Amino acid sequence: MASSVLNVGPETNLSRYLQDIRKFPMLSPEDEQRLSRSWRDKGDSKAAHALVTSHLRLVAKIAMGYRGYGLPLGELISEGNIGMMQAVRRFDPDRGFRLATYAMWWIRAAIQEYILHSWSLVKMGTTAAQKKLFFNLRRLKGQMQAIDDGDLQPEQVNQIAKSLGVPEQDVVNMNRRLSAPDHSLNAPLRADSEGEWQDWLVDEHDNQEETLAESEEFSGRKALLDNALKTLNERERHILTERRLKDEPSTLEDLSHTYNISRERVRQIEVRAFEKVQAAMKAEVEAHRGASMAD
Repeated sequence: MASSVLNVGPETNLSRYLQDIRKFPMLSPEDEQRLSRSWRDKGDSKAAHALVTSHLRLVAKIAMGYRGYGLPLGELISEGNIGMMQAVRRFDPDRGFRLATYAMWWIRAAIQEYILHSWSLVKMGTTAAQKKLFFNLRRLKGQMQAIDDGDLQPEQVNQIAKSLGVPEQDVVNMNRRLSAPDHSLNAPLRADSEGEWQDWLVDEHDNQEETLAESEEFSGRKALLDNALKTLNERERHILTERRLKDEPSTLEDLSHTYNISRERVRQIEVRAFEKVQAAMKAEVEAHRGASMAD
């Protein structure tokens, strides 16, 4: 999967790179499925390369969202490209989802890990709470309109600490570390260019094709889940819904009182119900695939 276009080093002309990646075609769902299976089943490196390069614009778009941490955008894109390659290696086309949906997690994870190491957060600890603080502090400050450099007000520190579940001193320390000035989006791409960085910002609004594709994908997943839930009895369906399909899941204790059974028995029913739903969804996907091949 190696390619020079995936490595955006300091010597790379970033504006040229952003132009070049627009030349790679977007893939239709059918082409994506075909290439994904060719890579998974045959180890076809050309297929893998096509899958990666067709998503380089997605990587650049995600990397743009992390440009406020004072690191070169080219390096963020390079790390995101590594995440994209990892996503292609692990992608299973038989699950019924688009590669972009799956790859977003890998791209963000690769970029975030690079930022964390570059900022030497190991000296402060890299717990889940610390990472959450690092990547959410700017957003919360923006909501409070506390965008000026300098220390936060005590009440602002308290509010952020409570919101993210971290000590107030951690908020103060992190804010000071992130107080380096951002680069202006009106800065020229290079000294002899009239173009500005903001000219390359990707429109955050999905186009009509993307909106329709995402809507159809969501509807398909929901239909699969709804059909799979019908294979459960009423108690299994209720327990699974309460435990795994709600934003605030019910506790084993609550459900044990509802059904007058032990917490362990509730857990067993939850696991069995989840396995049955997984099996039903997989069987329906395979049935649809078989019907499509027959056509």
